[in-house]
Amino acid sequence: MRTVAEKETMNQNMDEQEENTENISDGETSDEKTEGADDVSAESEESVEDSAQEEDTKEAKETSKESKKEKKKKEKTDKKQEVLKEKIDELEDRVKRQMAEFDNFRKRTEKEKSAMFETGAKSVIEKILPVVDNFERGLASVPEEEKGSAFAQGMEMIYKQLMTELEAINVKPIEAVGQEFNPDFHNAVMQVESEEYESGIVAQELQKGYTYRDSVVRHSMVAVVE
Repeated sequence: MRTVAEKETMNQNMDEQEENTENISDGETSDEKTEGADDVSAESEESVEDSAQEEDTKEAKETSKESKKEKKKKEKTDKKQEVLKEKIDELEDRVKRQMAEFDNFRKRTEKEKSAMFETGAKSVIEKILPVVDNFERGLASVPEEEKGSAFAQGMEMIYKQLMTELEAINVKPIEAVGQEFNPDFHNAVMQVESEEYESGIVAQELQKGYTYRDSVVRHSMVAVVE
């Protein structure tokens, strides 16, 4: 039979074995827990990485979409600017053409006005010249003894005033006697013999000619030496 001491010793040994067993099982469990925790950590890291990659992909897609939108917007803006520039160029060209046409019209109108004025002035001068001729004929027919009379002197004064006014508007008599015949100013109605002048020289003025602003209003009617 076993003694009480032996029984106690056996009980202590059994308790120690159970504790060792529990410790071993606890160690295995903690290792498993550690391994599980590591697996969970790795999975979480992979999940975080996957999430980060997905977010990066989303951001890249969004950035690409935004860049495409900006590009399209820029293209639309460029097209609008090109259309506006074309319209502006077209309007500028129209304005320039209209200004050129208006300038040509103004110049043409001024020339026409000047030509009309000169035509009207020449018409009036042509009508006045016969009056001048009659004044000259009347003064030439005054006898020498009556040239000092009041009537003759009045006629002379009116004639001088008339010629002064004509000269003021650039109406001038054409030089004829002693000048070489010029068909632009002289109208030869006869040929004469002359010991004083050479051939082709105007020897006599039958009717006085006049110019207005360097253009002939009436040619001089002359006789030219043969």
